[in-house]
Amino acid sequence: MKPKHVSRRRFIGTSAAAGAASFLPMSPYVHAQGTLKKVTLLLDWLYQGPNSGFLVAQEKGFYKEAGLDVEIGPGKGSGSTSQLVASKTSQFGFADGFVLGLSLSKGMSIRNIGSIYRGNPTAVIVLDDSEIKTVKDLEGKSIAISPGGTQFQQWPAFLKGAKLDPAKITVVNIDPAGMTPALISGKVPAVASYVQGTVPSVEIRGSKKTRQFMYADYGVTAVSNGIIAHTDLIKNDPQLVRAFVAPSLRGFLYARANPDEAVAIVRKYSSTVDPGITKRELELSWQTWVTPNTRDKPLGWNSVTDWQETVSVLKQYGGVTTPLTVEQLMTNEFVPEGAAFVPPQKA
Repeated sequence: MKPKHVSRRRFIGTSAAAGAASFLPMSPYVHAQGTLKKVTLLLDWLYQGPNSGFLVAQEKGFYKEAGLDVEIGPGKGSGSTSQLVASKTSQFGFADGFVLGLSLSKGMSIRNIGSIYRGNPTAVIVLDDSEIKTVKDLEGKSIAISPGGTQFQQWPAFLKGAKLDPAKITVVNIDPAGMTPALISGKVPAVASYVQGTVPSVEIRGSKKTRQFMYADYGVTAVSNGIIAHTDLIKNDPQLVRAFVAPSLRGFLYARANPDEAVAIVRKYSSTVDPGITKRELELSWQTWVTPNTRDKPLGWNSVTDWQETVSVLKQYGGVTTPLTVEQLMTNEFVPEGAAFVPPQKA
């Protein structure tokens, strides 16, 4: 990971995100014994636009203002991140809600403490000139899916919702970094990925248009990425959880209001990212921030209805047979209130 360069400037933006500073309670960790509380965060994926809110919170000093010294590491998919948070290897994580549900059904003790992607951004993506015009055309073809990621976890649900025969589709495991090149080069005719994670690279780096089959259009209604923590941490140190969630949300809101600055911050962590792609990733990720059931609610706030639908999909398509309640999956206890934390309602 790149060295941290925490900005000493105060949060002075003119957007709603800027106003969030005045709504934050004083953290018990601020200047505690003259030191900062060390905290670990594991992302869902590599450093990129959609998860840049955490990097922004770091670089703008929001975590420091909350008394925290946060170490941010890249992830290898929501499944992997969930496992590492469940094993207490990392205190906090950024992971998909569908994967969270699967993880809980397997006995992991983790919980969502604030959702960012409250809609499902997962899709099957093909090139616009592909002979795959409908989902049925996927049969007889191959598709690349990164093992451990949300798309892999949700794939059985998509197959059932789209009424596809899994025996007629060849799944090719490809590393996340190889997904876009594989699609552009024609190595595979389709990939399953987050729209904001793949489409920008195909559009900009590959100069190709794409067609998407959204998982949500085939019955896979699922809350997507949010902040997760072990239930022991939530129970034993709620002050730390609260101190972490608020500045994280500030980071996402600031990035929304200042996308060019957010792109520059991502490049500090990964110098090889393409600024145009990173900015497009940001723009597409905003489409997942607000659902009909989270309208006019603060960023991070979880809808019980959306989570109930997620549980329904998990049980209908995900093979979950163990009891699973919304209360086990999420809490809004640590999401700050106030208009300053309500995101723009349109992408």
